[in-house]
Amino acid sequence: MRLLTHLRHVDLAVPDYDKQLDFYAGVWGLTKVAEDSGISFLAAEGSPEQYVVRLRKAEEKRLDLVSYGAANAADVDTLAERLLADGVQLVSRPGRVDTPGGGYGFRFFDVDGRTVEVSADVEVRQHRRIEEKESIPVKLSHVVLNSPDLNRTREWYERHLGFALSDTLGSPHMGEVMHFMRISNQHHSMALAKGPHTSLHHVSFEMRGIDEYMRGSGRVMRAGFRKIWGPGRHMAGDNTFTYFLDPHGNTVEYTTELENLDEDTWHPHVYDFSQPEVTDQWGTANPMNELVAKESFNDPDRGVFVAPPV
Repeated sequence: MRLLTHLRHVDLAVPDYDKQLDFYAGVWGLTKVAEDSGISFLAAEGSPEQYVVRLRKAEEKRLDLVSYGAANAADVDTLAERLLADGVQLVSRPGRVDTPGGGYGFRFFDVDGRTVEVSADVEVRQHRRIEEKESIPVKLSHVVLNSPDLNRTREWYERHLGFALSDTLGSPHMGEVMHFMRISNQHHSMALAKGPHTSLHHVSFEMRGIDEYMRGSGRVMRAGFRKIWGPGRHMAGDNTFTYFLDPHGNTVEYTTELENLDEDTWHPHVYDFSQPEVTDQWGTANPMNELVAKESFNDPDRGVFVAPPV
């Protein structure tokens, strides 16, 4: 039984906090809704989530947290009990969440040592319809995580959190390199990428439509931030993409039109990403090559928990 409903927020720790905050609350188009001594919470104007990105000032860059929603407190308790019974290490037991919007939730470590949060009963933020030509994020779309053992991580998320496989990218000489995972009819709210170490691959933000997506991409380019790849349109998920580096080298994406699928009839595809139309149906993006791919390996995440051998 699936207990997760959607992706809530992604929390980042960075040494140059001011520069990072200027980027996300400025050219990227998020709204700072709260700040307190080196921690800020940033919302997307079209999203009911209290915030979609949390920034924290720290000596070392890391992915602090990935947060998912649950339907109610009973589901939070059920999931915590299941994880405990399966030997998953909890960071905290279910209880009051002390961040904007409150709620009821808990935290635990995934198989790669990342901290994951699940919460319910978070107060809905007053949000609004994004207007035509308004090129700011509507909401958080998805997160992609690098894992040195791709299928171990996939199986862990399927077994413990109820994720389902939507599609896989691979190639004859590299094997499987990415799994797209869902917790709803949205093609993916998370993807897992084969990487040399545990780290954040990218965070993706949904725009109102293709025109707003292109205007936003152009704004970030004009502001001088490094575009890694795009604009283009993927085959898996059928979504548009432009990828940039934030000031600390994390990859962030503008996207739109991510596929909604019929879960009852869907069968996962295995796409050969060495075929150009798989990575970009339009053919407008710069070619995907090893240099582009390595940008999203990111720095090793030293903040992860390393479990003792069993």
